[in-house]
This record gives sequence, structure tokens and C-alpha cells, in this order.
Amino acid sequence: MNLKYKKVLDMLLDKMVNLGGSDLHLKPFSTPKARISGHIETILDKKLNEEFFDTLIEVILSPRQKKELLINKDINGHYVNSSGIRFRFNLFLHMRGYAFVFRVIPTKIASIAELRLPKAVNHFIEAERGLVLVTGATGSGKSTTMAAIIDGINRKKKKHIITIEDPVEFVHNDKSSIIEQRDIGEHTNSFHDALKSALREDPDVIVIGEMRDLQTIEIALHAANTGHLVFSTLHSLDAKETINRIISVFPTHEQNRIRISLASVLKGILSQRLVKTVKGERAPAVEILMASDRVKDMILKSRDSEIIEAIEEGGVYGMQSFDQSLFDLYKRGIISLDEALATSTSPHDLKLRISNSEDISISQGVLDLKDTSLDGSSLDDNFYLSGDDAGMGYIIK
Repeated sequence: MNLKYKKVLDMLLDKMVNLGGSDLHLKPFSTPKARISGHIETILDKKLNEEFFDTLIEVILSPRQKKELLINKDINGHYVNSSGIRFRFNLFLHMRGYAFVFRVIPTKIASIAELRLPKAVNHFIEAERGLVLVTGATGSGKSTTMAAIIDGINRKKKKHIITIEDPVEFVHNDKSSIIEQRDIGEHTNSFHDALKSALREDPDVIVIGEMRDLQTIEIALHAANTGHLVFSTLHSLDAKETINRIISVFPTHEQNRIRISLASVLKGILSQRLVKTVKGERAPAVEILMASDRVKDMILKSRDSEIIEAIEEGGVYGMQSFDQSLFDLYKRGIISLDEALATSTSPHDLKLRISNSEDISISQGVLDLKDTSLDGSSLDDNFYLSGDDAGMGYIIK
């Protein structure tokens, strides 16, 4: 079997990783491209032919995956290149043939402290039961954050952890806990089947890679209701949308029952967005909802429009909204005003918040280092507070 194209693939993956990229994009009659610091960049000036893709399909896909690809026109999987680096991939059919997207999976699982996520995230490690959701758009760091939380439980607690993923990304080894990881398609047929089985396997913690459909959500709620700690992800923008998304999946006549169940088991929602720093890197803005009595009452009574208010007033519980997170990043000099407003949930309200805070600083004689140097002259646009005192959050290059 011709393996020269596999060597080309491994070379491209290594090059993407060395450039600090996160995703490699390959399609016929196009040059290889990678997402680097949030932008798509060409990493090789040679176009790929159809033979490249036909060969890779033969080399890296199992017989089961090939059959699934023919039926579904796309497939998820994982791949380890010759350098030993793990990647997850999606292979899909489009109008010009097959295309691959490879996402690098870091070998080392970073801790919550190393990622510099808000300290409130540690509350999820200490939880004994309930439902915790990590949400955000594709590429927002959900998997990295989820891995950090699970590794925290694995290190600190004596639990039985089962993960159900499509595909398995971060590989966890037994520490204080025991952990089994199941890959959809390879170790089990579906999230639904694996979840039903997991409830009979004496779990303490169940990790669901993604809550994709009504059946999966139903069983996840049931598992949390029966005393398990359940983690999962959703492709939703913030806490309010996450709650609406879960409830709206169900028929109208079922939605009140689901509201009651969700209000009963929800522990918290952590939503992430990656923002561009003034140094051209990426850092997370994080919204955190904790299921306080006030939040649970809002879910029960369909007062979803008031949830953002509860978040912004719930700092004592460790809650914060996206706009509060962005405001903090801006005031610390980590992101620009334009970036803060561009990624804000409510740009007008955030701009007013920033304007009011700067007016107060001026009136109280507080020096704003972002705008003024110590001698009163203007600072260079690249002025940047570095180190721990800058509160950088984790930086993704």
C-alpha cells in the first residue's frame, strides 16, 4: 500500500503544531491550510490531488469507518501521527470530493489553575451529583476545559468515571479515581446505548461528549436525577441559550416536565468564547452560571429572560456574565475595546459600563494605564500588562 501520502499528512500535522495551529484543513485541488491564532493560513504552497484523499481513506480508516462513511457521507475519528501527537478528525464529502479537518489534542491535560480559568470552576470538581454543562462554539476550548475538570476529579477524588465520546480526545489514566473511556462506533454504538449501559456499571461520574438529541438529554437528566454527577457539552452561545436549547428539544407537552427536571439537577453552566488579545494571541472569556435557588426558580417559572440579571448579580456564588468577563479583560489591558465590543453579548451595555468606569477613574484621580503613561504622554498601542498580575487567563497561540 502506498504510504507516501501518509508521510505527507504527518509532515503537515507536525508543521501545523510547530506553528502553534489548532486545526488543519485539507481538501482536493487546494493548498493545505491551518488555523493559527484564530486565522486560516496557508502552510504549504502545493495543491493536493484526489489520490491523496483516496489513499488516506484506505490507510487511516478502519473497515467499519469506511462503511459508515459510505452511508453517512461523513465520519469522526482520531489519528496519531508518526510523532505520537493525537488528533481528532472529521472526514466529509463535499461538492469537490472528500475533505479532512484535523484538530490537535494536547498530550498534557492542563489544570484549571494552569488554564487560569475563574476559581469558581473548582466548584464543579467538588460537586457530588447533578448536571454540569460546558458550552460554546466549535473551537472555543470546551474540550480543554472539560478535560481539566475531569482530571481534577481524577486526581482529588476516589470515584468511578466513565466517559462517552465521539471520538475520545484527551486520554485520562487512573489516578485517585478509576476511569474508562468509550469511543462511539468503536466501543459502543451510540451515546444512547452507552448511557443506558453506564447506569449499570456503578459510575459516580458520567461524561457525555455532547448532548446531541432528545434521547441523550433525557438519559443524562435521568442519570443526574439518580444521584450521579454528569458532565456534557453543548454548542450554545451562553447560559440562557443552553437552557432554552435543552427544553426546546422536547415536544411542547413535555417541556414543563423537563423544566422541573432541569431545575432539580442543574449544578452549573460554563460558557466560553475565545477572544483575540492585544498581543495577537487568544484568551477565553467565560460566563458562569451557578444553580442558585433564584436561578432554579427562574427555570421553573420560564423566566429565562431574567437569567442574565441573576448571573450578573450572583458574584457571591462565583457567577459572571460574558460582558463582565470581557470588561475585566479590557480593564486589565488584555483585549482591546474593539475586541471586547465585537464579542460582547450586549455591546451597547458593555460600552456604557466601560465608559462609566473610566469616568469614575478620572473623577477620582485614578491613573488609567491603558491610556496614559506615567509622565502623561500617550502609550504605544502595543502596551501590554504581562505576568500573573495581568490576569491573563489561559493564552492559546
